[in-house]
Amino acid sequence: MLTLHTKIPHADSVAAQLVLPYELREKCRLRAALDTGEEVAVFTVRGTVLRDGDLLTGEDKRVIRVVAAPEPTYKVTCADAHALLRCAFHLGNRHTQAQVGDGFLRIRADAVLKEMLTGLGATVVEELSAFEPESGAYGGGHGHHHDHGAGPLAPIPLRQKIHRPSDPK
Repeated sequence: MLTLHTKIPHADSVAAQLVLPYELREKCRLRAALDTGEEVAVFTVRGTVLRDGDLLTGEDKRVIRVVAAPEPTYKVTCADAHALLRCAFHLGNRHTQAQVGDGFLRIRADAVLKEMLTGLGATVVEELSAFEPESGAYGGGHGHHHDHGAGPLAPIPLRQKIHRPSDPK
């Protein structure tokens, strides 16, 4: 099985694509399949989020491009910037991950949030779209930041370790 553990800034060619929804792109240990059908293991440092277009490699030096899979989302728009800002505030108050676009917000599909947003006067449209939320105040800034350092993203384990809250720090 191919093991991917190093993010690289650029490559002349790409061997395959790893198409994943956001939920899987934020996991630090992952077993998945490339678009070619080959199984891969991905090992990243806890807290790492793989973004659409990131390039990963492993021991065999093949380069794999991460692709954000389309998933059920809501595109939120408002009549003016103030109303959209109110929606962003209320989503943040509920610790909801949101993608910030030019004149819109995008969130994962959630009927309760949709009702709240329409109650605030927003237009909420269901879309099947790639989800790239902001990384948050403590996540290194804007959600599309790319670390251009080379090197392993995490220690490469001989076997996967399961982390439990009771583990010593």
